[in-house]
Amino acid sequence: MSEARLAVVPLLLHEANRFVDLHHRHSKPTRGCRFCIGAVWGGDLVGVAIVGRPVARLLQDGTTAEVLRCCTHDRSPKNTPSFLYGRAWRVWQAMGGRRMVTYTLESESGASLRAVGWKILGTKEPVPKGQGWTNRGRGRIWHPAQSEMRLRWEAQV
Repeated sequence: MSEARLAVVPLLLHEANRFVDLHHRHSKPTRGCRFCIGAVWGGDLVGVAIVGRPVARLLQDGTTAEVLRCCTHDRSPKNTPSFLYGRAWRVWQAMGGRRMVTYTLESESGASLRAVGWKILGTKEPVPKGQGWTNRGRGRIWHPAQSEMRLRWEAQV
């Protein structure tokens, strides 16, 4: 009998968001995306990556995408995050993309990103509770993860 291997599958946003809602440590589902992929192991969905346009306005150049969520199940193989980041980057390059970014909390190791060759090329300062931007009087919901420094990781052609 052969050993189970990770395989990539396309997902709809609502499928990926349902997985994020159930399994992500600190982030909520996203509102939009360019594409979503899943990692399947032994017939079970064990991880998802949701890729969209960059949240930072200055990075929105048409050839840059952002991994908005990378989420894995507790029982997924340990290389699942690296698998998802690597596959998302390959899909984006096949679509004509030239750069991909994502952010990790300073307390996270970033091992999965280093494993696929991504580099830290910036930081994002913490947002104190009650501060940050709002949209037409609709306040943003602050989350404790925003109070921590974030590292911007990039992959480039």
